[in-house]
Amino acid sequence: MEPIPEISDLSAYLAADEVIDHGHPLVRETAAQLRAQAPALHDYAKAAFEFVRDTIPHSQDAGDMRVTWRASDVLEQRTGICYAKAHALAALLRAEDIPTALCYQRLAHDDGAGHVVHGLVAVRFNGAWHRQDPRGNKAGVDARFSLDGERLAWAPDTKSNEVDYPVLYAEPHPVVLGVLKAAPDRPYLWKTLPTAL
Repeated sequence: MEPIPEISDLSAYLAADEVIDHGHPLVRETAAQLRAQAPALHDYAKAAFEFVRDTIPHSQDAGDMRVTWRASDVLEQRTGICYAKAHALAALLRAEDIPTALCYQRLAHDDGAGHVVHGLVAVRFNGAWHRQDPRGNKAGVDARFSLDGERLAWAPDTKSNEVDYPVLYAEPHPVVLGVLKAAPDRPYLWKTLPTAL
């Protein structure tokens, strides 16, 4: 799949907003701590990915009822589903001037009934976009940071009507953000997750 940037101007993929709030002190502090241990940009990007993947549990996996959507809240509360974790990673990467997009897949729902939209990021290195999945590993899921071939949590099965959406968004998709903001808790969110974009 060839990624398609929604906006041609790379500065859009460095911008801060209410979701990817990379000017927030907690985001800046976390980025500075990671950067101190990984001064090269590639190493920093990998460290930020592994930090979000490994130290912020996926709320469904952890049984956490809270719903987060703003990057700084994800870092503070240490919880989030795939979209929220993607927002946190995008903020950490943009905080160090690494162009980062939000992107999505349509996958079979965990409960086996229908489909659900899954959130990822794409980072810009060496003149190309590289998708990364910080959702968090578990049995059957082994996502890794890679600029040399994708190492995502899942590869869509076209026979099951799963798809990779090619568009790279500068901001969270409005459908995704609307569902996150409207959910009082994760069980409610799980019932209202988008099935397609």
